[in-house]
Amino acid sequence: MTLPSKPVIETALAHRSIRKFTDEPISSEQLTAILNAGRAGSTSNFFQSTHIIRVTDPEVRTQIRDIGRALSSIDTCAELLIFCFDFAKHQSFAPESQLDWTEMVLIGAVDCGIIAQNVMLAAESLGLGGVYLGYIRNDINRTAEILKLPKYVVPMFGMALGHPAQDPMLRPRLPLEAMVSENHYQPIDSQVLADYRALTRAYYQERSKMDTDWAEQMTESLKGGIRPEILPFLHKQGFARK
Repeated sequence: MTLPSKPVIETALAHRSIRKFTDEPISSEQLTAILNAGRAGSTSNFFQSTHIIRVTDPEVRTQIRDIGRALSSIDTCAELLIFCFDFAKHQSFAPESQLDWTEMVLIGAVDCGIIAQNVMLAAESLGLGGVYLGYIRNDINRTAEILKLPKYVVPMFGMALGHPAQDPMLRPRLPLEAMVSENHYQPIDSQVLADYRALTRAYYQERSKMDTDWAEQMTESLKGGIRPEILPFLHKQGFARK
């Protein structure tokens, strides 16, 4: 069955995080198409190391919601998906696999990101909306406990999907000249940064009456330690020991 969908570039350029949803469900045909789009994503060395957990149990959904902070998007979304990188399947048939190399973490994380973006793009092409939920790593041990994750599986982020009940502004991205260079790395130009700071300050003021800009937000976000329990958790799961 072919579902009507929007063109891919138009869909990608219109991406916004949707945090409020109607109570309309996602059809089984839509969900299957969305997950198959994710499954078709590129994967390093054909490892296919992504595992998606579809959370349908209300109690499990509540437990996931309450990690770190309660999010209304989890209460109202039609589908809650948790993306993990999974080498337990590989270890099950190749028990001598050397999975403790740090490179395996990078491979798993990249694969998860590719699959998830395919899922998000497919959902948006069908008129749905969604938001990534990185906060599940605020207490990564608790997330793993709730989802009963075995060794060699790491939860990366969640994704809430549903029919949009809001129409937020597009968040202005860095211009291409700040993200793309030719032949070698190019530091961000001071004027390009100044212009972008002014653009994002206007955005924050219009959206939420906040007197801030992108650089100020990033400076605040990068202060201090960021989820220091991640490395011990990776070690516990059998990764990043060398």
